[in-house]
Amino acid sequence: MKDMQSLLDQGSEWVPLIVEGVTSLALGLVVFFIGKFIASRVAKWCENRLLKSSVDKAVAGFASSILYALMFAGVILMALGQIGVETTSFIAILGAAGLAVGLALQGSLSNFASGVLIILLRPFRSGDFIDAGGQMGTVDRIELFHTYLRTPDNRIIIVPNSSVMGGAIVNFSREETRRLDLIVGISYDADIRLAKQIMEEIVSADERILKDPAWTIAVSELADSSVNFVLRPWVASADYWTVRADLLEKIKYAFDERGVGIPYPQMDVHVHKQES
Repeated sequence: MKDMQSLLDQGSEWVPLIVEGVTSLALGLVVFFIGKFIASRVAKWCENRLLKSSVDKAVAGFASSILYALMFAGVILMALGQIGVETTSFIAILGAAGLAVGLALQGSLSNFASGVLIILLRPFRSGDFIDAGGQMGTVDRIELFHTYLRTPDNRIIIVPNSSVMGGAIVNFSREETRRLDLIVGISYDADIRLAKQIMEEIVSADERILKDPAWTIAVSELADSSVNFVLRPWVASADYWTVRADLLEKIKYAFDERGVGIPYPQMDVHVHKQES
């Protein structure tokens, strides 16, 4: 009987502690989830405000990512404090652990530093078509560790920022105009003057081709199977691919109609009979 009473007395002492612990844990979880939700909403709101202020989409996305990361770290500290963890000592422990984690995550830190450089140096903007990190696509957004590219066939490529800044970046959209470089080959028995005249007529009739700088049409090479022309008109960057496809199509039709041959690769073989 005494043992039972002793257990009941100990249980009555534990109940407040258990209730307090469960309550603190529940409040900590509430603080965590509500704080995370608020941080997400605030970061999204700031991104929308930046976009409405005509800030570049990539910059707005990067800034909102940093804001969310800082707020989320604060939410974690508040939740731990609510549970009863001593945040001052916890921050000191985090500082010591952060050094070890930083050494282990050098690649991620490199991506973060590269993301900051991308924002500061601005080698490209959201909407630019680039070749970077071995990938080509339209810049969709820049985040803390990655740059998102959208390909012409609507695939999303996530490229680490360190890969973007670690190599050459080709920005196809930075300048307002671009030069087309086409090689057009005709057969050796075709009329060179006629071929050049046809291409000049086609280029002159296309209103998308700029008059300044002037376009160039000239023989560039006497190749093995063809006489090669170089065709170099200037166009607006947005018209580059459509003009390129249209010119090639029109040249092929015009050459067929006016008897200018486009040869297949060929090789002449000469057989010499050796008399015994």
